Amino acid sequence: MRPAPVWLMRQAGRYLPEYRKLRASAGSFLDLCFSPGLAAEVTLQPVRRFGMDAAILFSDILTIPHALGQEVRFVEGTGPVLGPFDPGALQFANGRLDPVYETVRRVRKDLPDGVALIGFAGAPWTVAAYMVEGGSSRDWLKVRRMALGEPERFAALTDLLVEATIDHLSAQAEAGAEALQLFDSWAGLLPPAGIRRWCLEPAQRIAAGLAARHPSVPLILFPRGAGALAPEFAGVGACVGLDTTADPVWAAGAVQGRAVVQGNLDPMLLVIGGDAMERAAREILSALRCGPHIFNLGHGVLPATPPEHVAALRRIVREAV
Repeated sequence: MRPAPVWLMRQAGRYLPEYRKLRASAGSFLDLCFSPGLAAEVTLQPVRRFGMDAAILFSDILTIPHALGQEVRFVEGTGPVLGPFDPGALQFANGRLDPVYETVRRVRKDLPDGVALIGFAGAPWTVAAYMVEGGSSRDWLKVRRMALGEPERFAALTDLLVEATIDHLSAQAEAGAEALQLFDSWAGLLPPAGIRRWCLEPAQRIAAGLAARHPSVPLILFPRGAGALAPEFAGVGACVGLDTTADPVWAAGAVQGRAVVQGNLDPMLLVIGGDAMERAAREILSALRCGPHIFNLGHGVLPATPPEHVAALRRIVREAV
């Protein structure tokens, strides 16, 4: 039996000293995302350091609002801040994202043989949440009020984001991405009916659009907080990422028979390391050993993570057969 392949969400980023050094010279965060040479280097850093089985494109889910014409900036200590939400002014200009696709081409050229390149986008619900709120939020009141109270208006925004996401992911595939991931980080804000309408249905449309253009490129879905609805997403994507709350034993029966399962170590255990991390990792590997499994986290790597813990986790997964 071969070990499960492993890559980590946010495996490139603030916990790596080489990233922090490069970031300090890059200007703004978006400047870094839109500088192909720098973004390619950041993408490759964890592959070189840890021997990950895949590189995940270094970019951000809020590049789509940027390409739609909404102001996007990142404020240190605050996070993303978006300009006023004006639906009538939104128009997708794919050319504004050409630096992202150039990054994909550069990474593909420099990746070692056998290492996959994964492109990504934010799912329409999660991207809309930031667009409507103007940034992050404690209660996400504006976007939930719009989705649940003004569904026709929210559907128009979702339609626009679905088409923009298909175009954005297709361009990444054309540039050399071998798999694509759709991050729906805030799916869990919605009740089950809302998840089906605003997360699952858009994912189905995106999957169909991508299949028509790039039938050989698999789609990974990450509906964080979808809970018991995860098996429904398994009917859409080739792979479903489990968040931290999902029980791998349950997923082995409910999800793994329909799709590859990805996940789902708690990122805090990666910060802690040692026996606690190893025990949890081996429990996940044991639960999912009888079906297709990509080892990953249940969300992204935390900035406080010691790089040596990532290296230790890589060894644990590689040695577990």
